[in-house]
Amino acid sequence: MTATRNLFTHPVHLGKGARVLPQPEFTGMDWYAGYIERTAADGDEGRLVSLYRFAASWDSWERHPAGDELVLCLSGRMALTQEFPDGRVERVTLGPGDYAINPPGVWHTADIGTGEEATALFITSGRGTEHRPR
Repeated sequence: MTATRNLFTHPVHLGKGARVLPQPEFTGMDWYAGYIERTAADGDEGRLVSLYRFAASWDSWERHPAGDELVLCLSGRMALTQEFPDGRVERVTLGPGDYAINPPGVWHTADIGTGEEATALFITSGRGTEHRPR
């Protein structure tokens, strides 16, 4: 039997061959470089599954050029803003059970109401992820 892990601290990688590969503890933005190295053999088909709790709006934008990202709100409320390559901007508010899809190459960020908290599950095609300041 495998050890119990917590998805808040230890994301998993869904890889080729229907593999689920536990990842080391998340330590911050530098963690992603190691993740890309550890999972390189899966190419664009691999997916990072992570769980985050937010008490504040994001301070940056991100985009994932290698594939779609699923954002599933589990608790609280979060406003997801998407900026498409054609300049179109869409904003959707997610509550528990609601999800949105960030298509490849779409910049996105999230806002959390003052004094509020939200928890979301992310399934991400992480190769080539980019960030920019908000």
